[in-house]
Amino acid sequence: MKFLSKSVEETNKIAEDFLIKISGIAFDKNETKRATVVGLFGDLGSGKTTFTQAVGRKLGITEFITSPTFVIEKIYKLDEKFGFKNLIHIDAYRLDSGHELSVLGFERILEDKDNLILIEWPERVIDILPADVIKLNFKFISENEREIEMI
Repeated sequence: MKFLSKSVEETNKIAEDFLIKISGIAFDKNETKRATVVGLFGDLGSGKTTFTQAVGRKLGITEFITSPTFVIEKIYKLDEKFGFKNLIHIDAYRLDSGHELSVLGFERILEDKDNLILIEWPERVIDILPADVIKLNFKFISENEREIEMI
């Protein structure tokens, strides 16, 4: 699945389509009793935070979502529109390993199947992520274009 976004509106639509797709995955995973984890790969400025903001809007979050670079993790309560109770946004840019994320209680939030976890810079903590992490790759194409690919 590969998309080219030329605007925030197009990113909103891609986020909505993505949520519909992963909602099916999440419901299939209910037997595993674990959160749905999405790794957002890509360089600075490639659209990871903008995509997370779009996902949040589609899930009913009205507050402005910023990248939690300094606090590492932000948790947003949801109205369960897509089958999730919490959106957990993690920015692992400042972390050196999964152990640092573990200290912050990652295993606990991973155990809750009602959590949707979006992780920016997942390659920094890849050693702690589940094998079935959903991977999205973001690529800067031009000032107004971003490529988003589910890999």
